[in-house]
Amino acid sequence: MVVRNELTEAETDRVFHALAAATRRDILRRTAVEEQSVSQLAGDYDMSFAAVQKHVAVLEEARLVIKRAEGRERLVRADPTVIARVRALLAQYEDLWRGRIDRLDALLAEHPSSDSTERD
Repeated sequence: MVVRNELTEAETDRVFHALAAATRRDILRRTAVEEQSVSQLAGDYDMSFAAVQKHVAVLEEARLVIKRAEGRERLVRADPTVIARVRALLAQYEDLWRGRIDRLDALLAEHPSSDSTERD
């Protein structure tokens, strides 16, 4: 079985869109700790049940959460597999920027500023 580790551009767009809202980030944090019903989630926000459902739907579309039915309830839990793929993507960006900063530091070390040489 082949496991795909990288997110497509469309998946990346959906993930960053989903994480752009504080409420969705909070829902993701809460459902990473334990599975919760949409009703439980909605009880902690100053918004309508339908608005919370829409936030959950955006997270589900980004595949950051999994929603399942248990009787009349809809239970939501974070998907650690997709979260790990997002973490890997962010690590790639971090490596890119660290590399650029390291190259800039090396360039600055090779060419000391004229201000410091004039003062000596």
